[in-house]
Amino acid sequence: MPPVACLFLGQTHLMKLKTIVEAIESFAPLALQESYDNSGLICGDWDMEISSALIALDLTDAVLDEALAAGCNLIITHHPLVFHALKKFPENDPTTRLLLRAIRHHLAIYAAHTSLDNSVGGVSYFMATKLALTRIQVLSPVRNQLMKLITFVPHQHAAAVRQALFDAGAGHIGDYDQCSFNVEGYGTFRGAAGTNPYVGQPGIQHREEETRIEVILPAFISSRVLKALKESHPYEEVAYDLVPLANDWQYAGAGIIGELPRPMTAGEFLTLLKQTFRCAVIRHSTPLPKPILNVALCGGAGSFLLDKAIAAGADAFVTADVGYHRFFEAQNRTLLCDIGHYESEQFTAELLLSGLKDKLPTFAARISAQSTNPVNYFS
Repeated sequence: MPPVACLFLGQTHLMKLKTIVEAIESFAPLALQESYDNSGLICGDWDMEISSALIALDLTDAVLDEALAAGCNLIITHHPLVFHALKKFPENDPTTRLLLRAIRHHLAIYAAHTSLDNSVGGVSYFMATKLALTRIQVLSPVRNQLMKLITFVPHQHAAAVRQALFDAGAGHIGDYDQCSFNVEGYGTFRGAAGTNPYVGQPGIQHREEETRIEVILPAFISSRVLKALKESHPYEEVAYDLVPLANDWQYAGAGIIGELPRPMTAGEFLTLLKQTFRCAVIRHSTPLPKPILNVALCGGAGSFLLDKAIAAGADAFVTADVGYHRFFEAQNRTLLCDIGHYESEQFTAELLLSGLKDKLPTFAARISAQSTNPVNYFS
């Protein structure tokens, strides 16, 4: 398999590591990572100046050598170098050796793993775009990640406060933004001695015509949204309710299901997979005697989503690291395809580069030229 070509964005422009991490976590929030995962900053000083970054699926000696040769002092990977807790640091341990090499050379390491998998437009979604799928939906949406903010604003300030909430990231529902619900009414309040009310007098009950504003937001940006609310609101004391929601977040979560541009035979579809993901081999269950149109995808080890893919009506489910008995479970229900772990996630570096380019257009980053696939095929 040929190495991934190098891509560049921007020119060398020193930037704090903290700024770069905040940019990554704006599109791959740590709140979305699985409980077993170790996404985030693996090593590095938040205040260190970063000249450029190298992006790879995994951190290997070859990737680290490439970063040093290119003058990159940040490596961004999909898979975390440190996945399990480390209690000892022997030099003969591969993880320890790489970690100590990075530290000795003052390299920062960041991993966006399941935080990127589960994000809006994440790894599986990117796979779907490679197959030109349409009518894309998340296969297993995350739960308990949405909140509703309700606040009360004088009529003449409602537009400004609403815009501040939108600018902070609230009000997104699917492909729509600046979504809110508004009701006209009035509020009453009485300030204690020593208060400085925006309207009215201390010690006297005041009635004010107000707009009730409601917006939806992801829980992990609640602090930012509340800060924007308080800074834009004219009142000395801002009344608001922040309510957790049990709604599924339909645009974030594990796996994707979508529709091919046209129905395909099993042979046509497997050929498309082999060409698109540059597979040396595809392990698959027995094809069903019907065309393939609806396709489910999950980058990496996604066989845990098999039942959800079948329930969603997937004619085929594409993932990696599928166990022997899973193929029995798929028989006569869907075409289960194991294209390989590396093959399913090889485009993740492109996704990370695109996210960085959108957030930090002046920051220099490149995709590693190294293929980090540890699996070889004999034919």
